[in-house]
Amino acid sequence: MTNEAKEKIEFKAEVAQVLNLVIHSLYSHREVFLRELISNASDALDKHRHLALTDEKYKTSDAPAYAIKLAIDKKKQTLTISDNGIGMSREEVIQNLGTIASSGTKAFLEQMAQGNKDSLQLIGQFGVGFYSSFMVASKVKVVTRRAVSEEAAVSWESDGTGGYTLEEAKKEDHGTEITLYLKDDAKDYLEEFEIKEVVKKYSDYVSYPIILIKEKNEEETINKVTAIWRRPKNEIKEEEYFEFYKYISHDFEDPLLYTHHSIEGALEFKLLLFIPKKRPVNFFRDDIHGLRLHVKKMFVTDQCKELIPVYLRFVKGVVDSEDLPLNISRETLQHNALIPKIRKQLTKKIFDLLEELAEKEPEKYREFFLELGVALKEGITMDFENRDRILELLRFKSSAGSSEKDLVSLKEYVERMKPEQKEIYYIAGTSREACQQSPHLELFRSKGIEVLFMDEVIDEWVIPSIPEYQSKKLKSITKGDLDLGDLDKEAKKEKEKADTDYKLLTDRLRSALQEQVKEVRISVRLNESPCCLVADENDMDANMEHIMKAMGREFQETKRILEINPQHAVIKNIKALLDKDPKDVRIETWASLLFNQALIAEGKAVKDPTSFVRNLNELLENSTGA
Repeated sequence: MTNEAKEKIEFKAEVAQVLNLVIHSLYSHREVFLRELISNASDALDKHRHLALTDEKYKTSDAPAYAIKLAIDKKKQTLTISDNGIGMSREEVIQNLGTIASSGTKAFLEQMAQGNKDSLQLIGQFGVGFYSSFMVASKVKVVTRRAVSEEAAVSWESDGTGGYTLEEAKKEDHGTEITLYLKDDAKDYLEEFEIKEVVKKYSDYVSYPIILIKEKNEEETINKVTAIWRRPKNEIKEEEYFEFYKYISHDFEDPLLYTHHSIEGALEFKLLLFIPKKRPVNFFRDDIHGLRLHVKKMFVTDQCKELIPVYLRFVKGVVDSEDLPLNISRETLQHNALIPKIRKQLTKKIFDLLEELAEKEPEKYREFFLELGVALKEGITMDFENRDRILELLRFKSSAGSSEKDLVSLKEYVERMKPEQKEIYYIAGTSREACQQSPHLELFRSKGIEVLFMDEVIDEWVIPSIPEYQSKKLKSITKGDLDLGDLDKEAKKEKEKADTDYKLLTDRLRSALQEQVKEVRISVRLNESPCCLVADENDMDANMEHIMKAMGREFQETKRILEINPQHAVIKNIKALLDKDPKDVRIETWASLLFNQALIAEGKAVKDPTSFVRNLNELLENSTGA
């Protein structure tokens, strides 16, 4: 074919519509055109390399090294992407660049017209990646020559509207050269800095050199060439893994641990995952995700939130799929049927990694949990499928520990339980110190019964998701009746006697505090403090009220139960006053002081501080004889 015989070929109507969709609607960022063209070049190099290894006629001893070259011409306002890959024949050019071959094209367009977003999955079945060039180019010219072919090179040219032209061209070597005549609003891609940034972002780990041809024909390789996750593990040093982690995470520290695997079978992908040592600054933003998705080494997105559950968002790394379509936007990837399958495999690998760490290096796992364990607590509330695995990985502070760093698993707690103990006891508070100092803990401390400390905000949502563990129910020591069963038979007998002996006092206190409390009763929890406040079994406790207020949430406050300790001198003295004179007006003052003291003990402010101070001063005056 000669220049005089240039052939003009029109796009089919539905193909033109798809092309218009690709140019104007498919991609979120125009810069991905370069990713697509580099990806196509990489595929062409892969095909030639495979044939050179398997077919003698493709082997050449003097062939230049495989490479992808980028050349900028500011005067002509062009960007050229070239490779020395397999190239295309005239027939292949028509097939690959002149049509978007599929019998479902028309149906696809109809679904799009009806607003059916699920049809976006079908885009991956079309060869549309190349056409993203028209997002930045007013005209595209392709010159290509098929390897091991007597056929002349072919030139393809189009402005992306009505059709394209084909003509014979001159090209000495096999491969493809794509020249983009950039639009005025795309001149940024004539700057070396911009090209380097886009390559670094999307194609840094393509396994062929990406060479930028600079002024005076100087050449600079601008990518790292080798995708580390595609290399054999036994060839990679730990410092290389760490360097890569810092590159993708922008973290200054080495990761806590990592895992590198190739998944093969019905679904094929490679993964390289990292667990950081420290909690990321954006840890509590559920729209941040740490995994980069690649397809055949080419970067697609680092914001594919469907890759792993949201509570595992702290995991950094790369997933490189052989099955997903590349020429598709990150918005449409989330609808692809393969994503849930990859997600399931990734989640399993992450749990395998954490379980191995917890078993073999418990101290290192403790470091992890202190920094990132709240994420697993979040997971127990939303991931029913992995609930049992998460449950075994949870750690809690407890009354058996001596510092913030002492943690216990539910399994360890159960193993340490008293033989007669039927329930797992816990207390919720604003801090470990608050839990430790709570009067509700007194009986358990004296009996040597371990109590878990739920001192994180999320614990209030976690506990309802763990009604029991190994048939042991979780029981709050600040709510409902407390019955230690065989652990404290004597206390039950003493309480029955005190209920009778102190009935007059509990009735009088209930009458005096009827606006503040639901009930007044004898306590079995206390052996040091005179009183405490207890929530009814199904009511909100003090810690949850504190959280709701801190969040600015409206809620209906419920009256709580005042429990008194009949063995305490203060309670005995009040009872003595009442026995001596049932009409003694000081009983009301004492009742108010007891209630406010109980509020203060759990970290809450008294509602009428003026009255509280006045009553306290009166008490002090009487006790000093003033």
